[in-house]
Formats: sequence, C-alpha cells, structure tokens
Amino acid sequence: MKTNTKNIEHKQPSVITIGTFDGVHIGHQKILKRLVETGKKNDLKSIVLTFFPHPRMVLQPDFDIKLLHAINERKHVLSQFGLDQIVIKKFTKAFSDLSAQDYVKQILVDELNAKHIIIGYDHHFGKNRTANIDDLKTFGQQYDFTVEEISAQDIKDVAVSSTKIRQSLLDGDIETANSFLGYPYFISGTVIKGKGVGRTLNFPTANIHINETYKLIPKDGVFVVKSLIDGETIYGMMNIGKNPTFKDHKHAVEVHFFNLNQNLYDTTLKIEILHRLRHEFKFDSIDLLKKQLQKDKLEALKLISNYNE
Repeated sequence: MKTNTKNIEHKQPSVITIGTFDGVHIGHQKILKRLVETGKKNDLKSIVLTFFPHPRMVLQPDFDIKLLHAINERKHVLSQFGLDQIVIKKFTKAFSDLSAQDYVKQILVDELNAKHIIIGYDHHFGKNRTANIDDLKTFGQQYDFTVEEISAQDIKDVAVSSTKIRQSLLDGDIETANSFLGYPYFISGTVIKGKGVGRTLNFPTANIHINETYKLIPKDGVFVVKSLIDGETIYGMMNIGKNPTFKDHKHAVEVHFFNLNQNLYDTTLKIEILHRLRHEFKFDSIDLLKKQLQKDKLEALKLISNYNE
C-alpha cells in the first residue's frame, strides 16, 4: 500500500473518503469499512485523503491542539483496514486558500481520479470552508463523480467520539477511551537515558521520549501497559508524571517492563495503555514508595492474568 503523495499515478478510478481521522476510532472504522467494500464491489481504488499538519496548527498557531495520533501513528492504524492508498496532503496556508473548485479539480479529480466520494453531510471545503456537500454534488455532475452522504448518526459518532476520547484520556479514564477507539490507546517514542532512579528502587525503567509535542499524553498516574519487543509481548507498569517523591524530577514517561532484562536505549517502542492503576502520589519515604510499587505490580499482574484468560 502506497502512502506517498508525490508522483502518484492514479489511472485506476477511485472511491475516496476525506478527513483528519484523528484516533481512527470506531466511528471512523465504520466509514473505512464502507469505503473498502465500495471499492471492491465497484472495482475502484479505495483511498483515504487526510491532512497534516492539522489545519489548526497552520491557521491558529497559538491554539495548543493535542492529537490522539502523531502522523506516523495515524498512518499505521489506517493501514490496518485494507485500504489501497493513504494520501497525506500537506496542509499549508496556500492549500487553505484554494477555491472549492480548484480543490475538487486539482486534488480529487486530477490527482486522485475520484469517481465516488463518501463524505459527511456537514463536510465543508475550499477557501474559508465555504463550500458544502451540495456544492460537492454539483461539482460531481461537472467532473463525473458521485457523492455518498454519511448519515447524521455516523457523523455524530465520528465528531463526538474523538472529543470524548481526548477528554477521557485527560481524565485518566483509559477504559472509556479504549472502548471508543476499539483498541488500546498507545504512545510511541524512543528510549533515552534517565536518572536511574527506578534502578535504585529495584524497578528499572525505560524513559520514553516522545518527539511530537502535539501528541496527547494521558493524565498523570500509574498504568498497566504492554509492548511488542523483539516479537514478544511484554507487559509492564508505566508512570506518567514528575515522580514527586524525588526533587527536581522533570515530567516524564517511564515504563518498568516485567520479566525483561535487556538494554533498550535508542529503541523505538509502541506502548499500549491497558488500565490506569492510580494517581501519582508523593510518598513520605522511599521505603513507602517501594511498598506501593510492589502493590502496584501485584495488581498489574492480576489484571494481566485476566487479560490472558
């Protein structure tokens, strides 16, 4: 499956859906399945057209937007749904100034050879987002493509669920977020050297550096997580926060993996978040912290055994 957007030949007619698809949650997944089914049924190439950076990053740079997915994460999740192509269009100020007709002609028709477009009734596009689905249907008559309208209920699922997922993560409600996503929320990053505090507690940790500042990090606390390391699923506990028992500890994401004894420095990991165990606390002594970590580990292992039954 191709994901590049330069020098693409789209000789085969296509069916397209368009959107940000942040989270690629259960609402999005219904649309993607419909897209793929329509493509197979009508011998059309199934294409998702998505955009990066997020329009608000370009048009409202002072707005501190947090996204569920870094762009590579979004591409990775989208690739699981049997699409023929993912087209990531770079969103720029110049792109936002394209008229509705130029956008349709240059991108949808000339670049992507659209013959069928699956889109929401409230979709707006073109300069200042002034064109709507009725305009798209009119352009369809002019440029020989049809438009399928996603129902209001599906659009409600798509719009509301993304908001709920973000809020759930900020509230520390991992279960609700995961139920809307249809898979565990995850973060991706590179293991870097930390202060080695975990090792002194007999809980050595991998410090995860996340490059993308726009990536949404869940509420501080202790979590049950899993990761695929050298082809094997490894479970562990993750702490998000400042580790307030120790002074001058910067906000960090640290993972203690169970039954793993290897150097992970410079390794890129995908950490799936399964459950939130507790808030982050400041303990009166290191011994009390050690005892709590042992309790956390026992609770985590109990939950993990339930997952694997």
